[in-house]
Amino acid sequence: MEIKAVLFDMDGVLVDTEAYYMKGTLDWMKNLGYQGTFKDVCSLIGTTMEVTYLMIEKMLDYRYTVDELREINERYFLVEHPIPYDQIMKKGLVELLCEIKNKGWKCAVCSSSPKQTIDHALRMCKIEHYFDYVVSGDQFVESKPNPEIYLHAADMLNVKPVECIVIEDSRMGIEAGRNAGMRTIGLMDRRFAQVQANANILVEELTEVLDSVKYL
Repeated sequence: MEIKAVLFDMDGVLVDTEAYYMKGTLDWMKNLGYQGTFKDVCSLIGTTMEVTYLMIEKMLDYRYTVDELREINERYFLVEHPIPYDQIMKKGLVELLCEIKNKGWKCAVCSSSPKQTIDHALRMCKIEHYFDYVVSGDQFVESKPNPEIYLHAADMLNVKPVECIVIEDSRMGIEAGRNAGMRTIGLMDRRFAQVQANANILVEELTEVLDSVKYL
């Protein structure tokens, strides 16, 4: 089947934010008495913020409300430790986006992050013009691995699921792409204990994506 669109996750795929988020989240959680490990916190990867706060609430034995956790998290990342998105773009990203556009394929960002965060990151990296559509997991009832976000993006781009390639790094994101009936490329990252075996193919760098397409 002909490829007509490439659908990107954002965190860990476009920008190397997972380390910032996981280390930072562990930092402020420990200040609240959390005794878990970095690996435990990595279970949050790929979830929407709504799900993330519910998981953290449980991890902290319900000593804090979701609203309190949201306020602490937002203060940490938005005020005290803002993320320098433009400095942590993934290697080969701009080159890949240019090649995709040259092929006439459509592009979308399908991220579990809040829409405001996605838009800010794309603007800061000066890559927003490469994407035909941007969608947040917050817009849906179910989060990844539910395929709804990817099926919605395909519909908005007027392409069939089988005509789409998904690029993901998290287990839940990879499963969402596969559940949508799309060919899925897993961007490898061994730091966060993510199970990526369900991807159709794994790559070490974004520079390998186009060469790998012929094996899908």
